[in-house]
Amino acid sequence: MDQQQLHETVAAALKAGADAAEAVFAERQSLSIGVREGALEEVEREESRDLGLRVFVGRRQATVSGSDISAEGRRKLTERAVAMARLAPEDPYAGLAPRESLAAGPFPDLDLFDPGEPSPERLEELAREAEVAARAIEGVTNSDGGSASWSSGSWAFATSEGFHGLHRASSFSLSASAVAGEGSGMERGGEGRTTRHGADLPGATDIGAEAGRRAVQRLGARKIDSTTAPVIFENRLATSLIGPLIGAISGPSVARGVSFLKDHLGKSLFAEGVTITDDPHRRRGLGSTPFDDEGVANRAMALIDRGVLTTWLLNTASARQLGMATTGHASRGLAGPPGVGTSNLTVQPGTRDLAGLMADAKDGLLITSMFGPSLNSNTGDWSVGCSGFWFENGEAVYPVAEITVAGNLIDIYGRLVPGSDLEIRGAANSPSLLVDGLAIAGR
Repeated sequence: MDQQQLHETVAAALKAGADAAEAVFAERQSLSIGVREGALEEVEREESRDLGLRVFVGRRQATVSGSDISAEGRRKLTERAVAMARLAPEDPYAGLAPRESLAAGPFPDLDLFDPGEPSPERLEELAREAEVAARAIEGVTNSDGGSASWSSGSWAFATSEGFHGLHRASSFSLSASAVAGEGSGMERGGEGRTTRHGADLPGATDIGAEAGRRAVQRLGARKIDSTTAPVIFENRLATSLIGPLIGAISGPSVARGVSFLKDHLGKSLFAEGVTITDDPHRRRGLGSTPFDDEGVANRAMALIDRGVLTTWLLNTASARQLGMATTGHASRGLAGPPGVGTSNLTVQPGTRDLAGLMADAKDGLLITSMFGPSLNSNTGDWSVGCSGFWFENGEAVYPVAEITVAGNLIDIYGRLVPGSDLEIRGAANSPSLLVDGLAIAGR
């Protein structure tokens, strides 16, 4: 589907009675190969082409999507969307992004697309290599398999305000999962990476070996007594501690009054040494886009600047509701109105590596796995199940499991210390994070 057909779809919606409209076309191809215990286990190929249309009749809106992009299919889609909008309840904040906020081309080249498509045989080879490396680690007794995948897609967007834009992206993924020990003493470990370009992936042997090592390290995990102690969140999962922050500063949450940070804009929330940025224009970034999902110009910004909460995350609707301007954080699929989201979120590093944080804390808990988080969005009370390692005098002494850490996030954020071990692995990244004292529930 070309840009002209996208504009024709918008024009058809206006002709059918819409006052304003926007159309999105998404195209995707993907291939995934999985192996387990040396045998090919899964081959999955996907190809999709879908059209989404959002229309406005006054302050009423409706969104429809479909995979029939023929002329007749587009005609039915526009008629259905306008008919639905006429029956929808009025929303005083509904509408397209204002013209003055829209991104203007030429858009930045973010180098998100690698044209090299790997063959199924090559993906299978990588998956096998990763699994073999995992099983070669001493102490590994079994495998949950290795997998390799590739995808490529494009996103085209046009509005009746005159915006039109297109961006393409690819992704390459490789992962392995290993099992160590036997019976009730079994432990699992995994490693995986995703990049925009195939050449940026770590070697399959490195990924598999790391999966095996992480499984073996977990052997002999103990329960510990309930206590209060320093807690360090390992860098690969530390953004899980920041996730509730993003939900709490999202415009829709603030507008509904269901955010524990609704009164904190412009105030110190973290220590002065903490800065958290969001950069939609990072080259080859997994969250990068040249414009947001309403066509609004986006830019790098500090959400937390030296401890101070500087902004809400706003799309057009939540900005109108709060009497503010959109920040270019609209995020949407083909169905439903836009929500909000970050692009490439980064907790900026501090000065101490993981060993340094452990030395500073002396005795405490290093968390390497988290599951089942619980959050009261109105108060910030938070808890999460976890496992990891108990350390003493700055050195890990034994693995621990079946524990829960808990606290109030406003208090936790105020005492958080970032390490220096930042590693860019995904769309949200953080160094290891130290909190000098958290309640730990054990046996």
